[in-house]
Amino acid sequence: MENGLKVMQINTVCGSGSVGRITVDLIQALETEGDTGLAAFGRREGPLGISTYKFGTNLDMGIHVLHTFFRGEHGFASKKQTGHLLQKIEEYNPDIIHLHNIHGFYLDVEQLFAYLKKSGRPVVWTLHDCWSFTGHCAHFDYIGCMKWKTGCESCPQYKSVYPYALFKDNSKENYRRKKAAFTGVPQLTIVTPSQWLSLLVKESYLKEYPVRVIPNGIALNKFHPVDKGLRKRLGMEKKFILLGVAGMWEEHKGYAYFETIADRLDDSCQIILIGLSRQKLRKLHPKIYGVMRTNSMEELAEYYSMADVYVNPTLEDTFPTTNLEALACGTPVITFATGGSVESVDEATGKIVPKGDTEKLLQAVRELQGEPSKEMACLKKAEGYNKDDRFREYLRLYRELLEETDA
Repeated sequence: MENGLKVMQINTVCGSGSVGRITVDLIQALETEGDTGLAAFGRREGPLGISTYKFGTNLDMGIHVLHTFFRGEHGFASKKQTGHLLQKIEEYNPDIIHLHNIHGFYLDVEQLFAYLKKSGRPVVWTLHDCWSFTGHCAHFDYIGCMKWKTGCESCPQYKSVYPYALFKDNSKENYRRKKAAFTGVPQLTIVTPSQWLSLLVKESYLKEYPVRVIPNGIALNKFHPVDKGLRKRLGMEKKFILLGVAGMWEEHKGYAYFETIADRLDDSCQIILIGLSRQKLRKLHPKIYGVMRTNSMEELAEYYSMADVYVNPTLEDTFPTTNLEALACGTPVITFATGGSVESVDEATGKIVPKGDTEKLLQAVRELQGEPSKEMACLKKAEGYNKDDRFREYLRLYRELLEETDA
């Protein structure tokens, strides 16, 4: 490493979405330490200011989507594009290969992992969901399916959840092929953002690998208490504001629970939901104030800071960054006891409610209405999720792995 550490990040997208932003932040963290990084991605456009390599095309993505829809095989197409990626890895010659989401209609995972098994390079694989050890889905907590422990088949979600195999359940064969591909990599370390996901990995066919827990981090210079008069502009100065945020309000995000409690909260309360589609905005409950999706961290911080409580009725989640963003803005969190969502919340910073329990959810809201401010406790809790500290954990891991390789 005479010229510093070289790390290639591989993810579906780069610079957009929570995982896409992580890839950019990791490269910037490397550069701060005098190292270098390259973000390889398959879809959308990448950000300016870092080194990137896009190897996918819109046409290839479309073919991969059809492959998934009609054959039920996700992650087993895009062979030509994957070949381009492997050529780029050889050309770039990284010290570490860091995988993130390898699903997303852009990679042939068998081709990629066959290469990794013989590359001689240490591999870090950050799992942001459960797709790596199931025959189909990225999450199964919502329906309580445990088939992934022994072998998926007759998938109850193959049509209804991403990656949407609309016309064929191929979960049994997918499970077999993924297990064969993903096991047996000589120098692979798995990272999970939550203890919850790490425990699942240790029960799956990936249990042969060492697992590190490195929580997601947030930009505390972006998410912090701010007051620019948003309450006044919205005419909500005297309201107790409940905020919900999602990139997409799918059923498992708990949208229905906001509609249910809206009918039972008195006029002192106001629900605000961010991330609504135009369709949902047209059909919005009269007691809910809706906002379309925003990628502006400054705008989100203003809403988080204005809210009295952040409500996250998610029914399945790995480790939601929105909880951290709310805490960083001094806002307590109410969450269902789901997956890794509970790991950033305690009695000092909010309430944990049994999953799906509307009565307990309402009770938690009313209790917080009558309790003293939790702002200082929330801010202190958020300090533990400073993204700079979390990324330094990755840099330490990279160096540990290279030392082991050189030993």
